[in-house]
Amino acid sequence: MKQLITFILIISITNTAFGQLFSKERIRNRENWDKKTLTYGYYLGFNSLDFKFQYKTDAHKDILVKTSTGFNVGLIGNLRLTNHFDLRFEPGLSFTTRILTYPESYTTTNSDFSLVSNYEREIKSTYVYLPLLLKISTKRVNNFKPFLLAGASTAINMSSNEKSIDDNSAGKFRMTSNPSFLELGFGIDFYLPYFKFTPSIRGVFANGNELIEDNDPNSPWTGNIDKMQTRGIFINFTVQ
Repeated sequence: MKQLITFILIISITNTAFGQLFSKERIRNRENWDKKTLTYGYYLGFNSLDFKFQYKTDAHKDILVKTSTGFNVGLIGNLRLTNHFDLRFEPGLSFTTRILTYPESYTTTNSDFSLVSNYEREIKSTYVYLPLLLKISTKRVNNFKPFLLAGASTAINMSSNEKSIDDNSAGKFRMTSNPSFLELGFGIDFYLPYFKFTPSIRGVFANGNELIEDNDPNSPWTGNIDKMQTRGIFINFTVQ
């Protein structure tokens, strides 16, 4: 699903961009829009988030992560700095689900990993998402303008279980409640008669350890994990 959405987005952006690039000069929609100091909008989109693991030893096989397509929704505040640079604040909500599957090598005498309730962990995350991004745009051509995005974000994971006294022995997988991320992406502004429409795609990479270890240092679920970090992609569609 993730690959299909990404492929469709890239193809649609490419076809529209090349169609305008090699066509004759067209009537410029929303010609003075980018001269405004402050502009606002909203976005809807999809996400697909994974985990990257670093292990303390190589005694066990890698933990498998099953991802699903999540949902993003939020607002945009855009501050014009120059003709080609903008500062963007995009507060929103992101919802996603990931399922961890532990291989047979994690079986111990203390935990019966033949039970799904033990060798699988469903992690549902609801993030209050707070990114601050620098938008670097090219020169506008007819009614479209490509750009790059780079920046950082922080989030509040409302489903982290960080303060829970229960751990995996009671079926609770715990994560930090305030992860932070680095972001890099690209998109294209399309100037339509009544609004500006912007599809974009960007990578999201956590820069800290999000794992809260179990109370038992030899826990089969967290004992061999040195670091766990979110990574993934966001595909958003913006209207301004």
